[in-house]
Amino acid sequence: MPTPTDYLKKGALRTIEPAISFLARHNVSPNAITTVGTLLTVAAGVVYGTGHIMTAGWIMAVTAFFDVVDGEVARRTGRSTVFGAFYDSTLDRVADGALMAGLTVFYATNPIHHNIYMMVTCLIGIIGTFLVSYTRARAESLGIDAKVGVMQRPERIVLLSAPQALFGLFWNGWVLMGIVILLSVTAWITAVQRIAFVHRFTQHPDAKPIRIINDPASPPKNTGISATRRAQS
Repeated sequence: MPTPTDYLKKGALRTIEPAISFLARHNVSPNAITTVGTLLTVAAGVVYGTGHIMTAGWIMAVTAFFDVVDGEVARRTGRSTVFGAFYDSTLDRVADGALMAGLTVFYATNPIHHNIYMMVTCLIGIIGTFLVSYTRARAESLGIDAKVGVMQRPERIVLLSAPQALFGLFWNGWVLMGIVILLSVTAWITAVQRIAFVHRFTQHPDAKPIRIINDPASPPKNTGISATRRAQS
């Protein structure tokens, strides 16, 4: 069943179609697009740390363009590769860590919004965010597609960009605090959902709905690895 994020992505694709076509025609490297997008996301994390929350939100809104474009360009130019998927997934983790680290620094050092509890919440969110990606990656290595959960990467990116770009530190920072708490809690919920999903499969391999990537009874094969980008989140 399509999620609101799926509809949002389809609308965004229609809007940026000319840019995607331009990059594909000029054979721009998808890995280069991924790299630029990650550098911008890291920059957004740095700006978060300095307390310019609204500016960081707008930078994140720009990075969403790169998040969508790299995969589309890879498919249209026939450059979807196993390394591309690995590289994209790896840099996604760098980006996720940079954003939450920036918010951690903000709550640790800002003279007005200093909040030890929010700093701890951000640290817990970092661990939860990495668990979300790790649980799926580990499940895929066992041949199980565990792309389930309430908060996957597209939703995280939307929540770390749009509200901040529009509201910044509105209501004395309570909007930002609510977003950070929501992201941290739902990251852990998603990780637990994926652990439970894999547990149900390993106990009842015939249960539905399950998508099998490889036969879990067979050794993993290199040919079973998907060459699509955005492979793990």
